[in-house]
Amino acid sequence: MQTKRFIGENPKVGIRPVIDGRQGGVRESLEEQTMNMAGRVAELITSTLKYTDGTPVQCVIADSTIGRVPEAAACAEKFRKEGVGLTISVTPCWCYGSETIDYDDRMPKAIWGFNGTERPGAVYLAAALAGHNQKGMPAFGIYGHDVQDADTQTIPDDVKEKLLRFTRAGIAVAQMRGKSYLSIGSVTMGIAGSIVDTDFFQTYLGMRNESVDEVEIIRRIEEGIYDKEEFKKAMAWTEKYCKTNEGHDFNPADKQKSRAQKDADWEYIVKMMIIMRDLMCGNPKLRELGFKEEALGHNAIAAGFQGQRQWTDHLPNGDFAEAMLNSSFDWNGIREAFVMATENDSLNGVAMLFSKLLTGSAQVFADVRTYWSPEAVERVTGKRPTGAAANGFIHLINSGAASLDGSGEQTKDGKPAMKPFWEITEAEAEKCLKATTWYPANRDYFRGGGFSSHFVSKEGMPVTMVRLNLVKGLGPVLQIAEGYTVELDADVHKALDERTDRCWPTTWFAPRLTGKGAFKDVYSVMNNWGANHGAFSYGHIGADLITLASMLRIPVCMHNVENDKIFRPSAWAAFGMDPEGSDYRACKNYGGLYK
Repeated sequence: MQTKRFIGENPKVGIRPVIDGRQGGVRESLEEQTMNMAGRVAELITSTLKYTDGTPVQCVIADSTIGRVPEAAACAEKFRKEGVGLTISVTPCWCYGSETIDYDDRMPKAIWGFNGTERPGAVYLAAALAGHNQKGMPAFGIYGHDVQDADTQTIPDDVKEKLLRFTRAGIAVAQMRGKSYLSIGSVTMGIAGSIVDTDFFQTYLGMRNESVDEVEIIRRIEEGIYDKEEFKKAMAWTEKYCKTNEGHDFNPADKQKSRAQKDADWEYIVKMMIIMRDLMCGNPKLRELGFKEEALGHNAIAAGFQGQRQWTDHLPNGDFAEAMLNSSFDWNGIREAFVMATENDSLNGVAMLFSKLLTGSAQVFADVRTYWSPEAVERVTGKRPTGAAANGFIHLINSGAASLDGSGEQTKDGKPAMKPFWEITEAEAEKCLKATTWYPANRDYFRGGGFSSHFVSKEGMPVTMVRLNLVKGLGPVLQIAEGYTVELDADVHKALDERTDRCWPTTWFAPRLTGKGAFKDVYSVMNNWGANHGAFSYGHIGADLITLASMLRIPVCMHNVENDKIFRPSAWAAFGMDPEGSDYRACKNYGGLYK
């Protein structure tokens, strides 16, 4: 199931076929080749990439080749009307540089200059990039490694990789623009990420900030402002897939709720989930019920729920609502995951949003809780970890608001995975639900009760942990750690897991080490992590995140991505020979994309 969530259409990719403007033999000889080049790029993109709603990414090609200013202006006008959010210029030849480039300084842009000897496409690429840099409009340069013949009909693999990486990141930039981050509640227990910085969202992401008090959930429950028919459907589904997996109540006898109270909590948290979703993206059913204002929602592409402590000291916690919103399925079937940040940690919510927009898959929110050295594991359990866990690992765990996809019960090529919703089967969704136990909430933490999810992530998933931080005087910085999920012997897992809370979802994470800097060893990864929270996504997507960050002018302060995978605008090379230092200097020079 998939329904339209946001105002407006998905952003399109604008393809700009740029040509030598000299009439009388030169231009005419290049028209077909140039338009075919544009067509091949459009075909690559539409056949490979999807928006997060599962539909193919759409491309718009200029009505004609672009050789002079009027044609560039006509292309820009067409793209404006068609809702283009990023542009790719392609050419096999020399063209007039400043007359043909894309002048929209907020539009992510790339240029593919064909590497062939018949015509100097690479010369135009260099000239056009120089023009972009001189005018302060950074662009990504794409130049194939090997010379091709002029009549070739294929796109080299290295060019494909850069075209797709640029497009994934550019689509993410365009999808965020004009959307909202919704705070449900405010600051959670002094967590800095829940002190929402509206200037950051506006200047770097082009997003609005919306806020409602948590009392709005209470109001809607008490006044019946939700779809009663959907609630009945939701409760029947919850009875079948969640209540049947209710776990043992580990609370002391005097803090345990009665069966009737627990049943009432189940109904309450299901209503919470419906209402939190409605707050994000609205619900036309509410208009039919006479609630016209509430039907609108907040056009929120991401949200956060404060929860602790004002809510959870008195009412059932938000773990069920958060976990299921972040998952790729619920009582309405398999659908696109939402982004709902625990404890209203908006910065971790942004990290989740980045990765979700790049992959289309659900994201897992967690505390970056504990580094376990091999020596500490052996001291506590009598066993030394082996295999992928041999160098130590990090315990990712937080009160059960992680997406159920994180259990690893979906498969890709026969291995555990977290997939975009359009690839998930009903059987895989049911396996995720079956692998999840819902324990009565720890009432030392959550006085109001509720339920927390528990699962253990399967071993062998390639994952990327991400975190956005704000630093006074510097601004936003992004941290990236690629690695793998690992499994421990059952007795070792039990001993370590229960030192924290046996009722919460656990992922044992082993980052990929490089032997230097923050990735010298696992301890260094933990020691350099910039906050108590992190989010992880399926797949090694660090290179895509670096490209996205450069578009937004957010420097990357920590990553373990191979240098040959890093793709930033050509202007970054002018800011020094050290890639990470030049990233900082370039981002400072240009400032946020929407400054």
